[in-house]
Amino acid sequence: MANVVVFNTVSLDGFFTDVQGDMSWAHSPDEEWQRFTEENARGGGTLFMGRVTYDLMVRFWPTPTAARSFPAVAELMNSLQKVVFSRTLETVSWKNTRLAKGEPVAEVRKLKQESGNDMVILGSGSVVSQLTDAGLVDEYQFVLYPIILGKGRTMFEGVTKKLALELTRTRSFRNGNVLLCYKPLNA
Repeated sequence: MANVVVFNTVSLDGFFTDVQGDMSWAHSPDEEWQRFTEENARGGGTLFMGRVTYDLMVRFWPTPTAARSFPAVAELMNSLQKVVFSRTLETVSWKNTRLAKGEPVAEVRKLKQESGNDMVILGSGSVVSQLTDAGLVDEYQFVLYPIILGKGRTMFEGVTKKLALELTRTRSFRNGNVLLCYKPLNA
């Protein structure tokens, strides 16, 4: 059975986007960090995202700017299989992307049984909260950025059940970022 992994950046005050939905603060021009993101992207699997995250990513990763700035990550982002959960989109244009119009919980439950590849959720707070509430997330990987936003969105908005987590690994980076990995205790 495939695992569902959340991989998201978060500010010190717990937000994954600012109030305008911007995530540009979560980019570190640092060689060690760049190597880590390239290695992490090579893990493969299927990427899950909601419409807002899709809109942000499709405007960057398939572009010549992305290919010049982050060649290895851009190549992987464009070649990986992607599923976009949306009730409003009619089509998706990004290579290797499939539109899922149904409920994320039902779709992910089915894919977990069928797929051998891990599934990674990037951004997509509404998808994260729905799958968390349904007990479908196997691992949370948060990159804590040394920034305070003051206001923003939490990726767990709408979660109705308390969920205890166990810290499984950490990694500190010279740029101040800290990777924190957790598994649900009752998984």
